[in-house]
Amino acid sequence: VAGENIEEVNVGDEVLCDIFEAGEFVDVAGTSKGKGFQGVIKRWGFAGGRSSHGSQFHRRPGAIGASADPARVFKGKKMAGQMGNEAVTVQNLQIVEVRPEQNLLLVRGAVPGAKNDVVLIRRAIKK
Repeated sequence: VAGENIEEVNVGDEVLCDIFEAGEFVDVAGTSKGKGFQGVIKRWGFAGGRSSHGSQFHRRPGAIGASADPARVFKGKKMAGQMGNEAVTVQNLQIVEVRPEQNLLLVRGAVPGAKNDVVLIRRAIKK
């Protein structure tokens, strides 16, 4: 709640879904589903190596550095690691229906997180 009716709302007040209307666009922020520690093929979509002809390079990333000149791995290199469980905002989801008696908001599109996760819903800022 912001703008013209901010004076009417106090800290701790319950804000219900009837502040939104069908057809309106919203941004939904939440925490994406955690996938655990994943390799570069699943995490970044790397192609991987051949599976035959004596290859010993199947799901590994390949070379990660350059040569003797930088003598280091550049910051931000796509490598294996924790996948998911991060803050995600999906923008411009359209509200299909508002059910105030159930305090339910039906939106068209993907909402980040697992079932029953807490999400932040705000009016779309890029519409």
